[in-house]
Amino acid sequence: MVKIEGTLDEIRELVGDVKRATRSVKSTAKEVTKTAKKTKRKLSEWQRYIANRANHIKHKRGDRKGRLDLKAMSRAFKRSRRK
Repeated sequence: MVKIEGTLDEIRELVGDVKRATRSVKSTAKEVTKTAKKTKRKLSEWQRYIANRANHIKHKRGDRKGRLDLKAMSRAFKRSRRK
């Protein structure tokens, strides 16, 4: 461990202003995330099936009323893929 003595201005000259460094790191990281875009990939058949509103099957009663019935949708999706 090293002991540093001196005035506050002298220590800042030796070490550098830490706040400025952290701010610049944060700002450059934000800029990089803005410029870097996620690569688009093709959706799976199931994801495309779910995205189509015509395929939505909803619960009609009970506490899940109005929510998507994924179990029934899965069955319909598997049946539609059969040849």
